Amino acid sequence: MEFGWSEEDRRYRRELIAFVEEALPETWSELSADGPGSDAQAEFSYEFAGKLAERGWLTQHWPSEYGGGDATAWRHIVLSEEMWARGEPRGPQYMNVNWIGPTIMQYGTEEQKAHHLPLISSGQVLWCQGFSEPEAGSDLVALRTLALRDGDDYVVNGSKIWTSYANNAQYCFLLVRTDPESQRHRGISVLLMPMDLPGIEVREIPAVVGDRYFHEVFLTDVRVPIGCLLGPEHEGWSIVSYALQYERVGAPRYARAAKTLDEIAEHARERGLLDDLRIQERLGEARALCEAARVLTYRVVDQRAHGLPPTPDSNVARVAGTRADRAIAELALQVHGADALEYGGFADKNFRMAMTAGVAVGTTEIQLGLIASRALGLPKG
Repeated sequence: MEFGWSEEDRRYRRELIAFVEEALPETWSELSADGPGSDAQAEFSYEFAGKLAERGWLTQHWPSEYGGGDATAWRHIVLSEEMWARGEPRGPQYMNVNWIGPTIMQYGTEEQKAHHLPLISSGQVLWCQGFSEPEAGSDLVALRTLALRDGDDYVVNGSKIWTSYANNAQYCFLLVRTDPESQRHRGISVLLMPMDLPGIEVREIPAVVGDRYFHEVFLTDVRVPIGCLLGPEHEGWSIVSYALQYERVGAPRYARAAKTLDEIAEHARERGLLDDLRIQERLGEARALCEAARVLTYRVVDQRAHGLPPTPDSNVARVAGTRADRAIAELALQVHGADALEYGGFADKNFRMAMTAGVAVGTTEIQLGLIASRALGLPKG
């Protein structure tokens, strides 16, 4: 692998950094404190993502026919790294750009593409992801939310849990069971559901990671037009598998973790802790974890840039990023000492956010299981 960036990509990164430094308000650290799920950051994302779109940067790696710039996957990872290092000012829209849009491109009808993709590429829409249920979290194929055909609609009943961004979303990428007699992977479908339909109730779930971060969505006799079905009926699991390959490396947590590590090292220097050999060792280990996660993610990006199909490398990269994020959050607690007990402080905020890393997009344990079966060929059980 060539580890150097092209001059064009380096120039883009410099221009992007300059733009972000000018575009972010002085109050950004407070605004971003509770992550991209907060009401304030969701509102800010419209303005910020719109400015990215005006410069052709928001979806530059998309095909031009869908509002993109035909850029390579490398441009997308440059954008994602700089966004996540700064607390993700795109808010929930990072999800749209990373995997919802590409999945609609792959499986959507012409009408669905014409409606949804311009909204995403202009930064003017928020989505949420309706996957997990009270009894179908890590075991996603155990989902029970039913969508039964009735004329020109699906009548949907069930609930979703841990749904990020549901409080502000206009659409939900909803996973349902359209065959009530089916089990496991069979009989599952995907609906691109408008969130303003009658029968949808959103309740916030109080969480240590911040306000407006998690929600439960209740669906009672919700009539979703059949035109919202993405791909063939009953074949939604292949669509979700496709989407997850993008989602697993869409949030380069190692970029945020590396920036956090620099701040931890500076704090350790100010406190006179850098002479402690154990602190030196942990700083070195943390830096190695960040670099490992970065290189493993670049492997996945390289595969996409060459048009190769998804591989278990995305699972490996996800686990590496999760471990880097968690290790650095724990190091912040150690270095900050008693100050880490302050709610909303540097160490506390980073640790709370890192807690989500090992759960989102499938728990770390699930990722390790997929690596064992798909990459190592080990038997399940």
